[in-house]
Amino acid sequence: MAKKRAPEEGHKKVNNPNVMGLRPEVLEQPITETLEINYMPYAMSVIVSRAIPEIDGFKPSHRKLLYTMYQMHLLGGARTKSANVVGATMKLNPHGDQAIYDTMVRLSRGYGALLHPLVDSKGNFGKVYSRDMAWAASRYTEVRLDPICAELFNGIDQDTVDFVDNYDGTMKEPALLPTSFPNVLVSANQGIAVGMASNLCGFNLGEVCDATTAYLKDPETDIMLTLKAPDFPTGGELLYDEAALREIYRTGRGSFQVRAKWRYEKKENLIEIYEIPYTTTAEAILDKVADLIKGGKLKEIADMRDETDLNGLKLTIDLKRGADPDKLMARLFKQTTLQDSFACNFNILIAGMPRVMGVREILEEWSAWRMDGVRRRTHFVMKKKEEKLHLLKGLKKILLDIDRAIQIIRETEEDSEVVPNLMIGFGIDSIQAEYVADIKLRNINKEYILKRVEEVASLEEEIADLQDLVNSPARIKKIIIGELAAVKKKYAQPRKTTLLYEHQLDDEPDPEEEIADYPVTIFLSKEGYFKKITPASLRMSSEQKFKEGDELFFSQETTNRAELLVFTDKQQCYKTRLSDFEDAKASVLGDYLPSKLAFDEGETFLWACIPGDYSADLLFFFENGKAARVELAGYQTQTKRKRLTSAFSNKSPLVAGYVLTEDLEMAVTSTEGRCLVFHTASLAPKATRTSQGVAVMTLKPKYKVAEARPLEDTTIVNAPRYRARSLPVAGALLKEEDRGVEQISLL
Repeated sequence: MAKKRAPEEGHKKVNNPNVMGLRPEVLEQPITETLEINYMPYAMSVIVSRAIPEIDGFKPSHRKLLYTMYQMHLLGGARTKSANVVGATMKLNPHGDQAIYDTMVRLSRGYGALLHPLVDSKGNFGKVYSRDMAWAASRYTEVRLDPICAELFNGIDQDTVDFVDNYDGTMKEPALLPTSFPNVLVSANQGIAVGMASNLCGFNLGEVCDATTAYLKDPETDIMLTLKAPDFPTGGELLYDEAALREIYRTGRGSFQVRAKWRYEKKENLIEIYEIPYTTTAEAILDKVADLIKGGKLKEIADMRDETDLNGLKLTIDLKRGADPDKLMARLFKQTTLQDSFACNFNILIAGMPRVMGVREILEEWSAWRMDGVRRRTHFVMKKKEEKLHLLKGLKKILLDIDRAIQIIRETEEDSEVVPNLMIGFGIDSIQAEYVADIKLRNINKEYILKRVEEVASLEEEIADLQDLVNSPARIKKIIIGELAAVKKKYAQPRKTTLLYEHQLDDEPDPEEEIADYPVTIFLSKEGYFKKITPASLRMSSEQKFKEGDELFFSQETTNRAELLVFTDKQQCYKTRLSDFEDAKASVLGDYLPSKLAFDEGETFLWACIPGDYSADLLFFFENGKAARVELAGYQTQTKRKRLTSAFSNKSPLVAGYVLTEDLEMAVTSTEGRCLVFHTASLAPKATRTSQGVAVMTLKPKYKVAEARPLEDTTIVNAPRYRARSLPVAGALLKEEDRGVEQISLL
């Protein structure tokens, strides 16, 4: 019977009548205790045992399915019905037949979600590029393991990995699969856990093997020399941005753009799209194009249809007479998912702990894990040879007197005494004696025994070599490099996703001329909600709607063709056009910029501006009292990049930003209540975006810059009191009449 707890301070007593009419006291449980007892075990179970892949590149559901198929001898054997595999897998995976079959579909050759499918399938398994194409039931399809799976189970029966109990303790299953190549970088994987997620893109197997080999030879090697860029089974063209890819390789986070491949058939006046980005589907593209046609934004298209058949994907666009296919595709890349971004989040479980790692860290962890596996495999083989050597040494001792061994066995009355008598007679142990006693009568001849004894010398040499291998990391690395070379030679394929470099994008038609140009007013809230409203709509209703606790950050009149720069707390700048946003009304919240622009996980909106023709300067104010004047031209790019890293200095948090079209006086206030007024002409513009700037305000240790804005937009009436003759200065304490009704607000 549970013991009643004494009520704690702050806890409320609640009376709850039961069926007997009594009203016992019931104590409320603190929410923190509820989360810790009830929710945390669930969250950790999802993270560790379901959603996040491990260093072998698999989630538990993948591993259980593949190991079951391996135990069913489906590696190199005939196919069997998928339903048989699903049923057998339930001994390891208790989540139900549908979940198991869905896992099998994703790993299959028919579905095409992996660069190197692990399940050789027969029947209808749907397609990764189709949202609506359903796969057949498990009773109609057949599967077996693909030949490449031999590399996943290489040495699994030689103690290369640990085995653990299944969910009911009746079977053993591998904790990891001993993959002989970094499958974690080859097989794309996505998972959503509790409070975290993982999104791994695939890389070309040959490039991964080369990169791993280069890393094993030199851990400081430039990985991008061998591992060029991600590769996808659906092909397409990757817009190569070296800076963005280096950031992904370094941190494990970031995104890049992939676009569809197409060709123009002049005779029929149509466009055929035959490869699309991995992140979208044919139906999503067709739906978006249909919406654009209905909205009158694509007048060049007569018809668009899906002509996918057994030969593969094909979306056909019939053009109207006189339509320019290059300009049309440039607009479609911009307005549909024919060009889409892939957001990387290389979150992997290492020893049961989730870690977001760059490619070098992944190779480091995989190499260490693989070296341990090879060492364990070598030690296993060595122990087997040592056991055989031990038996042969016992056999060698009876070589000089076989007749005596026969005499001992003949004169022994009881069967149980044979082994002890041989041990006494020849000075051997019980294992050796058992081996001698079990020799067949026909093998008790000198030729047989001499051949066995001759193995002793060769076994001793082999064992010494294996012992040296176990103790030599350099030799183990050499073995891994040899295995990687063999994998590459046997299974490597050409890249499916081609690389499109910046110089190839320079001639891309600019779709701006096709964008409607009309006046709009933009509204941006402090939490990052954005609205673009036409003058006609604004005249009907000008009262803006915001979320509770949110308020207007800034508004500005501009045009539909203008660009918008959005800055975040991760020192990144997202570039977008106002035409990418639908016209809104004052009565809606608007588009949430972190979602619309695909911010990284945990990234927060800070500030935004309209850059115009990029001829102005940006003025950044930081908490440490420094201000940086940066040329806006540094944010202008020739290519269609949508994100710039290292957009401003990371030495101190950003307080405010201002677009400086002409020099003026700025007012800066601190949390101490001091104010400084200075002229921006005293700040020289810098060409480097990450410039720390110069100190304009000196601060005491516990204070920081709170606000900054143009003097003319403040309530300060005694401006001379706060003007600085030289920088930096501490500023003067604000007088009551200069504070105004409200404090100065951030831009």
